[in-house]
Amino acid sequence: MKRSIEIRNHLREVHHFQNRLAISAGFVLFLFLLLLARFYYLQVLESEHYHTLAEDNRIFLSPVVPNRGLILDRNGEVLAENYSAYTLEIVPNKFTDLEATINKLATVIPIEEVDRRRFKKLREDNAKFESLPIRTRLSEEEVARFAANSYLFPGVELKARLFRRYPKEKSASHVLGYISRINNNDLVKLEADEVLANYKGTNHIGKLGIEQSYEKELHGIAGFEEIETDSAGRKIRVLSRTQPVSGNDLTLTLDAKLQEIAEKAFGDRRGALVAIDPSNGDVLAFVSKPGFDLNLFVNGIDFTNWDLLNNSIDRPLNNRALRGVYPPGSTFKPFMALAGLELNLRTPQHTISDPGYFQLPGSSRHYRDWKAGGHGRVNLHKSLVVSCDTYYYELANDLGIDNISKFMGQFGLGKKTGIDIEGESAGLLPSQEWKMSRHKERWWPGDTISIGIGQGYNLATPLQLAFATTIIANKGSAFRPRLVKRIRNSKAGETLEIAPQLLYTLHLNPDNLEIVRNALKDVTQPGGTAAAAGAGASYTFAGKTGTSQVIGMKQNEKYDEKNINDRHRDHALFIAYAPTENPSIALSVLVENGGHGGSSAAPIARIVLDYFLLGKLPPVNTAEKSVDGGIEDVHD
Repeated sequence: MKRSIEIRNHLREVHHFQNRLAISAGFVLFLFLLLLARFYYLQVLESEHYHTLAEDNRIFLSPVVPNRGLILDRNGEVLAENYSAYTLEIVPNKFTDLEATINKLATVIPIEEVDRRRFKKLREDNAKFESLPIRTRLSEEEVARFAANSYLFPGVELKARLFRRYPKEKSASHVLGYISRINNNDLVKLEADEVLANYKGTNHIGKLGIEQSYEKELHGIAGFEEIETDSAGRKIRVLSRTQPVSGNDLTLTLDAKLQEIAEKAFGDRRGALVAIDPSNGDVLAFVSKPGFDLNLFVNGIDFTNWDLLNNSIDRPLNNRALRGVYPPGSTFKPFMALAGLELNLRTPQHTISDPGYFQLPGSSRHYRDWKAGGHGRVNLHKSLVVSCDTYYYELANDLGIDNISKFMGQFGLGKKTGIDIEGESAGLLPSQEWKMSRHKERWWPGDTISIGIGQGYNLATPLQLAFATTIIANKGSAFRPRLVKRIRNSKAGETLEIAPQLLYTLHLNPDNLEIVRNALKDVTQPGGTAAAAGAGASYTFAGKTGTSQVIGMKQNEKYDEKNINDRHRDHALFIAYAPTENPSIALSVLVENGGHGGSSAAPIARIVLDYFLLGKLPPVNTAEKSVDGGIEDVHD
C-alpha cells in the first residue's frame, strides 16, 4: 500500500502563529492594564487611606492624663492633692512566663511579696488594662538602675504617674473618700455614661465620698500626644501635643481644724458627729469614728491592711454619720413636745404626775421612767429639762402613731436629707402602714408608747438628727446639708459659688417654738440633764441628751451598766445649737455604747462649741476623761 505524503502549508502555519502571538500579547497587555489600574487605585484613589496606615505605623497617639482637682477646706487648707512619681509597669499579655519575668526584674528592682499580691489582684480586677504597676513610687536610684537595664525587659515600662495624697490621712476620711484603681465594673459604668474615652490612660477613679460624688468635676479632660516611633516601636520625638484640662478644685464647707478637734474629742470611742450651720446648710464637721488612712487605698490596698480594716470589730469602714441608723432616744422628745403644742394636745401649763411609770388603760405592763419613783409634777418645760419619759409615753399615746409620723417627717426624719455625697441611709419613721407592709401585722398601742421616747422601730442617722436640730435652731427654715461650697473651673479660671438651697420653711407657731427652745436652753443649765456640759460656758447653748437602748430589757429587769458587756451598753446621744440667741452651729453627737448622753456625748459637743465660737482649744487629755453629767447620774 502506498503511503500518502502530506505537503506542509507554511502560509497557514504562519497565520496560526501570528494569531496565537496576538492573543498572548493581548492577554499580557490586559494583565498589564489590570496592574496599571491597580496601581492607579492604590496610589491615586486610595492614597490617603494608605498614607494614614503608614503614618499609624510610624505615629501613634498617647493619652495625657489630666491633673486631678484639689480638695480644700473652707479656709483653703489642702485635704487632697497630687504628686508625681515613677511606676514600673508590666504589659501581662506580652509574656508567656510572667512569673519568671517578675523574678528576673526583682534582681534589678526590689519587689516585695506585698507588691506581688497587689499585682495579682490588679490582674484579676483589670483584665482589659494594657499595663499594670508591679512597683510604684520608685526612688531616683531605682529609676536609674532600671533605665540602665531596660533593654533586658521588653514589655516592662517606666512611667511617670500622678498620685493622690491625703495629707490629713485619717481625718475626714468618710467625707473625702478616696481614689483607687479602675476595675471592670468602673469601665462598664464609664462606657454606659459615654465618658470612657476621657479615661484613656487614667488608672484611678473616685470610689467613695467627695472623690466619688464629684468625680466629673475632679477628673478633668484628657489630652494626647502624637509620637513618632522607629521600626522597633521606640519613641523618636513628639510631633504635637494637645494639653489636658486639669480637674476643677473643690472648696468644702468643712473646717479642717474643727474636724480634727471633734475627732480627737472622741478619743478611742466609736461614734459620729455632724455639725451644720443652720443659716445655710454648710456642714462644718462630719465625723465618723474610727476612721481609716485614705492613702492605703490609692494604689490598691494590700491584703494585710484590708483584713485589719474589713474584719475589725470597730468597723472603721462604716460611715456612721451617713449610714449608721440608731434609735434617737430622748433627742426625739423636743420634736414630740412641739407636736403636742402644734396639734393642740398639750399646753405649756398641762401637768402630769409622774409615779415613775406609765400604764395603758386595761394593761398591767409598766413603761418605766428612767428615774425610779418618777419626777413628781411635770409640765412640758420640765419634761425636757429632766427628760421625763413618763410625760412622753402619755403624749405619744394621745398623739397616735400616724400623727407622730406625719409631724416628724417635716423635720427630715425617716428620709434622706439629700446631702451631696452618695450612700445616705433614710432611717426609719414608722407608721401603721409601714408595719403592715413590712411585718404583715397591725400596729399595737404599745408600739406607739416606745416611739414617744425615740425607741422601738424608730431609727435615725446622726446626719438626720443634726438636720432636724437646724430646723429648730433656724425657727422652721430647712436648708439642704452640703459639703461643697465652691468649684473653681481650672480651664476658665472662674469660681462658681454654690448657693445654699432652702428646702422649705415650716409654718410653726412662734410661741410654741420659743417654749421648746427655752426648755432646751435650760437643759444645759443647773438642774438639766446636760448641766455639767454647760457649766462655765461664756455663751448660752441649747441641747437635749439622749440614750439609745442597744439590747432589750425584761419587764422587771433593771439596767446595770457595770454588768453589761461593753458592746451591749446603751448609745449616748446629744443634739445642740449655739448661741441660743442667733445660732451659727447645730450639731448631733453619738457615742456608741457610751451610756449616758449627759456624761459621754454632751462633753464632746461642748469641746466643739468652745472651739467654734471662742477659738478655745481643749485640754490635752479631755477626750480620755469621764465627765459626770446632769443630775443624779442621769439616764440621758
